[in-house]
Amino acid sequence: MMSKRSPWIGAVASTLCLALLAVTLSAPVPAKAASNMVPDYEVKLLLDSAVVLGSDNKLNGTVRDAFGMPETVTKMNVQFMDTDNKDIYDNGWVARIRKTEGEKDFELTYKKRYPITNGNIDAALTKANQEGFDSSDTNYEAQVEWGYQNQTLSLSRVKSDSKAGYSGMDLPSASDSRKLLVNNVPVKMDKWLYSGWGTDMLNNSRIYGPVLAKRYIGTWSGIKTYIEIWPIQNAAGTGIEYVVEASFKTTSRTTAQQKHDELIVYLQSKGWFLPQDSLKTQLIMDRY
Repeated sequence: MMSKRSPWIGAVASTLCLALLAVTLSAPVPAKAASNMVPDYEVKLLLDSAVVLGSDNKLNGTVRDAFGMPETVTKMNVQFMDTDNKDIYDNGWVARIRKTEGEKDFELTYKKRYPITNGNIDAALTKANQEGFDSSDTNYEAQVEWGYQNQTLSLSRVKSDSKAGYSGMDLPSASDSRKLLVNNVPVKMDKWLYSGWGTDMLNNSRIYGPVLAKRYIGTWSGIKTYIEIWPIQNAAGTGIEYVVEASFKTTSRTTAQQKHDELIVYLQSKGWFLPQDSLKTQLIMDRY
């Protein structure tokens, strides 16, 4: 004969079930991690300056014609700011001020860079994500700089500002450069190693540069293509070394890979290719 369940036991069970349900419904839902940033790609390859530049250090007509480039150029005056010990650069950051011909304001760029090992772009994006650079942060633009053999992930925050007393292609003095960069320093850089780190580093920075570069614009294989000439002080500090770089941008990793290889073959066929990675920023940081 089955015994009847006590009404008291049933009431307790019902109460426990309701309590458990309430706890379940009120429990916080784990936040879903933001995905990695989606980069675009800039392929950068070096040309042999001894071959592609004329005696006036301008791009020769044969090269210009091959890329459909006019003689006219756009000038860009560039300088970097860092401490004497290069604390900003050594921690993977770059603070750059650029004045482009025809533009009114100074362009201030704060860039965090991550090396890409063995072509593993996704690993670099994941590392950046772990350090706070993910798809939810729309202030930074992610780009893979794709050189001859090496690749670098760059996350750039670009701002613009002006300062009275400068005209044309003039860049601000060291004092004014420090003020401009400190006034606009992004939170991620300012808090990199400790709260106020970016401000401290910039307040103790000096100028590396400036370098007045020239940009030609044309096309190759249906893609907008740039060739830039950067006159950088040589290692001995006694003269100028001309760095000539061809580049193009794409949003497609597949296109970047394919056209990177095709452009190398094309430049090699013309005898213009310099089989080295482009290290303009590093050269400027080392030589000024």
